This record gives sequence, structure tokens and C-alpha cells, in this order.
Amino acid sequence: MGQQPVGRQRRWARLGASLGAIALVMALGLMLGASGAIASPAPPETVAIHLGSVAGDLRFEPDQLSFRAGQRYRLVLDNPSPEKHYFTAKDFADGLWTQKVQAGGVEVKGAIHELELKPGATAEWVFVPERPGTYALHCAIAGHAEAGMVGQLEIEAAGQG
Repeated sequence: MGQQPVGRQRRWARLGASLGAIALVMALGLMLGASGAIASPAPPETVAIHLGSVAGDLRFEPDQLSFRAGQRYRLVLDNPSPEKHYFTAKDFADGLWTQKVQAGGVEVKGAIHELELKPGATAEWVFVPERPGTYALHCAIAGHAEAGMVGQLEIEAAGQG
């Protein structure tokens, strides 16, 4: 009877080791880009976008952005306007691997679907696009998209362009 608990402990230890190996494989899979290779350690390409304008215009500048799958980007967002704005592009965000979002001395990791920028705020979003397609961008504040605060984000397949 004394052997049975030891046998169970060994089975649990083997199960734990197997689950650990599965977790490692899954973590590595999350780091892989569309090409199946880990994103390049090269510095990301920087792209800037303004949410609104100093004069209070409801627009993204630029309102059309293009990215290439598998390449690392640093999207720098700023809000020069006197009111808050949202960078809302859920489908676009679902097609990315987000390395981090950094704003106000805080670094956020994980899935990002929307960023809120208060007047004068700046944020950086470092990501690797994975899923080619054309995606809608808008400000989710009532009336802003209807007034023209919309845009388009494109992810081109690796090797295009």
C-alpha cells in the first residue's frame, strides 16, 4: 500500500513534465510570425500617427497605413487635440503579435484591441503583423467616426511590395 502513493506521485510528476513541455511549445508558437520564424531582433520600423489635430479636427493623420507581415513595427500614436480619442481597430489587432504597448511609464503586454489617448498623450505599440488583409480604423467616441475620424490599415503578405 505504501507503493501506490509513490506510483501516483511519479505519474503526476510525468504529467507535470508533459504539461510543462506543452506550455513551452505553445509559448514558442506565440512568438512565431506568419513565416514561421521568430521576429527579427532588428530595431522595429517606426510609423507615426496623430489622433486629431491641435485645431480639434476629427481625423487620423495619416488615415491610411500599410504594414508587411513578419516585419516588426513601432507605431507611435499621439493626440495633439484638446479632447480624448480612441485608436480602435480590433480586426487589425487580432492579426498581430503584440510585443508591447508603452505609455506613461507603463508597459502593457498581451492582446490589445483599442487604445485611448487623452489630450497630449503619446503611446508606443510594438508589434509584428501576421494576417494579411485590409482593416478598418475608427475613433469609438460617439460622433467622431461619423465626422470623419476613420482610416484604413493594411497588412501586406510577406514578400509583396
